[in-house]
Amino acid sequence: LGFLLISSLFVFSADAFACPRSHAQSSVVSSSQLFAEEPSRYDLAVLGGGIVGVQAALVAKQQNKDRKVVLIDAPKESGVLYNEATKEDLSIGGPTGLFSKALRDVGKRIRVSTLRGMGLREDSVWNEILSSCVDMASSNAQDVFRQMDDSGVEYMEGLAQFQDTGETDTLLVKKEDGHTHKVVADKILLATGSRPFHPPGIPFDGRRIFDSDSINGMKFLPKSIAITGSGIIAIEYAKILRNLGADVTLIIRDQVPRNALMKIGLDKDVAAVLVAALIRSGIKIIKGAQVKEFTVPNVEDEKNGIRPPVKLKLEAKGGGKLPTGVADEIKCDVYVAAVGRTPNTQSLNLPDSIEIDSYGGVLVSSDMQTTAPGIYAAGDVVGRPFLASTGMAQAQAAANTIFLDASSVAGECKEGDAACVVDGAAQAGSSFDPASLASNPFAFPTGVWTTPEVATYGVTLEQAKSLELGEEIGEAVALYMECLRGRVFAPDGLLKLVYIKPAGRILGVHICGEAACELVHYGMQLVKSQQTVEDCRNSLYSAVTFHELYKLAADAAFDEAGARKRRAAAGKALAQRNREIRDEAQ
Repeated sequence: LGFLLISSLFVFSADAFACPRSHAQSSVVSSSQLFAEEPSRYDLAVLGGGIVGVQAALVAKQQNKDRKVVLIDAPKESGVLYNEATKEDLSIGGPTGLFSKALRDVGKRIRVSTLRGMGLREDSVWNEILSSCVDMASSNAQDVFRQMDDSGVEYMEGLAQFQDTGETDTLLVKKEDGHTHKVVADKILLATGSRPFHPPGIPFDGRRIFDSDSINGMKFLPKSIAITGSGIIAIEYAKILRNLGADVTLIIRDQVPRNALMKIGLDKDVAAVLVAALIRSGIKIIKGAQVKEFTVPNVEDEKNGIRPPVKLKLEAKGGGKLPTGVADEIKCDVYVAAVGRTPNTQSLNLPDSIEIDSYGGVLVSSDMQTTAPGIYAAGDVVGRPFLASTGMAQAQAAANTIFLDASSVAGECKEGDAACVVDGAAQAGSSFDPASLASNPFAFPTGVWTTPEVATYGVTLEQAKSLELGEEIGEAVALYMECLRGRVFAPDGLLKLVYIKPAGRILGVHICGEAACELVHYGMQLVKSQQTVEDCRNSLYSAVTFHELYKLAADAAFDEAGARKRRAAAGKALAQRNREIRDEAQ
């Protein structure tokens, strides 16, 4: 695409910051406005062109090719991945974290230190990185449009909202040319996504102070960056930018980083390994702190490529002084707040009949229908867990509810089986609403795209004990260093199985290490099919694969004392190896 294109690739507005992958409006369109043409009528209108909206539209059309389905999206207003030069929406059909995933992959392939060593200017280095990210995003966008075209989904560009008359089957779509088009649909699906939460007091400007979406439009590769947050997005960006050569400081409110990760559902040992990996990579963690004051240089101060630093004044969590020895001021090129997300509903002009929660999330039943008949919602717009995987499952469930027999796909549990949850998200087409997902620990796998990766499915030891199964619960661990592929290619990490003693039924799989986000799905099938550690132990796995970790962990369940000795020896060897690598680098 070239460097000239990159310089104008990411186009922003205040609305774009506020409503990524949504339909952002600055004012309500009056129903008394003149319409450009006669209303268009559809069986289903989907609002939102993210991964959830596209999935719902495709599924509905694939179920019946004669069905009239329209996807309405506003790419200029709905995201920071819009290519102004080519008028291409690079985020169509992509998850919220598309840019970070692309940036992570580029960071693996491009060594910034090498480019700098070749004498490339900083802007050229960043342009090379962005160009690779654009290629990936563009490839996905083009294929999404191909799929919609092949299936017959109609694409309509414009800002959509409900009429101010309160009708629930009619949308007003404001086109770029200023005309407003009326859309009437038998069913409507809201898939407008979410936006980053903006804590009060942070001067977001999309230039030096970013949220987890607007960082997509960063115009230079920072040499130093400070990130507030201890969740998945904050840690992903910390590792990504560290891999790109930036000095990274992570500011967290919790005094114990591992505990902060356990609060979002990670196993204690997996959390400890991830924190150790963060520290080992050179990321500085300031604990029990928050930013009190921001000093941001003016644009006029940035001349000839020289950028005065952003200054952050820190205080203890809740206010007050930090402990002695902890710096109360940080200087950095860029600051990012990654402290959660909020559903995008504020600008849809929702009818009073559609109820929302205190965070703005649309309330839905177990079949994804809102409190207004004929209107459904899926994805981030209904609230947690804010994952692309669950959003796509909700889209599938909503399409099935709207057009198929509701009696499909229900699971069954054996009597007295406390580790089985009926109607969970593991069964396509039933109970994907936030309440059901939150109450079902076996609903979905979770992946954290850090380096190393983290993935988990099922319950931790503590969660398993809370199920009151009437059995003793055990956990078995294998270190990556113990398997041949891990030892040679990626020694840092572990795989843990949580299981029932003595029968050995597996209840949870927790992984931190290379390819964890792929490995977890085999573990998910072990849990869902009620396999035991003995089944794993007796299985034959291909040599020089990470899947051998499952067998090693199963072996550990039958020889706990011997396994501890083997892990201690492997851990000692790994520590020595890491010291040698560090010494060579210095």
